Amino acid sequence: MSLWGICALALLSQTPAAPPVRENGWSALTPEQRAALIADQAESPLSERLLGMSEKFLNTPYVLSPLGEGQGVDPDPTFRLDAVDCLTFVEETLALGMAHGEPEVPALLERIRYASTPTYEDRNHLMEAQWLPNNIKKGLLVDVTRKYAKADTVTVTKTLTAHTWQSRSSMALQLPRERQPVGTFTLDMIPLEKVLEHARGVASGTILVVMREDLPLKATRITHLGFVVQKKKRTYLRHASRGGYNRVVDEDLETFLARNARYDKWRVTGVSLFEARRPPPALVSQPAAAPGSAAVGTP
Repeated sequence: MSLWGICALALLSQTPAAPPVRENGWSALTPEQRAALIADQAESPLSERLLGMSEKFLNTPYVLSPLGEGQGVDPDPTFRLDAVDCLTFVEETLALGMAHGEPEVPALLERIRYASTPTYEDRNHLMEAQWLPNNIKKGLLVDVTRKYAKADTVTVTKTLTAHTWQSRSSMALQLPRERQPVGTFTLDMIPLEKVLEHARGVASGTILVVMREDLPLKATRITHLGFVVQKKKRTYLRHASRGGYNRVVDEDLETFLARNARYDKWRVTGVSLFEARRPPPALVSQPAAAPGSAAVGTP
């Protein structure tokens, strides 16, 4: 099972009941209006762009794994604005926010979702082993966990072995053996009990990922992600929430963390923070490059 599946199972089953879902901010736009919105103020700070694009997704229904390759193993569409899960919400927001115009969006989304080529086998299925390191190498993300938490930061790892790939959830990914990542992957983390001490200092638009304890038969320990939003002297998590919400919401971060702290079957241990970077021009205009070949982007 990929992060798409884990998002569905992991974090938000205890969310309180919510009112009926309203239309999101994209649904009322004509194609011309949408193109104009994406092109408008394209050189604004990326954090502002991400806040604006992600806000348009508020109330978008949660649908598990709504994107695919349009064919093959996962024939779901390669892009849509009417349904998201926790990961595709972040991916599409990044592509829309980084783009100077609508024609750039598909190429950017492809670079974010895939290591090199837009095939199911080359998709960034696993957060620690693929999605995060590949996008960091491409210059699209920077780990800022230690920048905000300083001495409260701890180093954690996720180890993938041949034994990991024998579990039911790992085999559900349907990856051939030669495409199954193995090794130990390292991340900085803010322990769950320390997150609120640093939350108000985290810039809006920062990506927050939720981490659980390392279980050998789980191919990832990251089960959820969204954007930090600071407003009205409170910190919120803007995320695609499964459960009672079943849509994209701004949820008070304190409430979100308190609920996560109660999970005991697969314990939540903390969060990591990542800042998006504008892509180097070559990453948009040229065919997708192998991970690690792109220059570092700019804020």
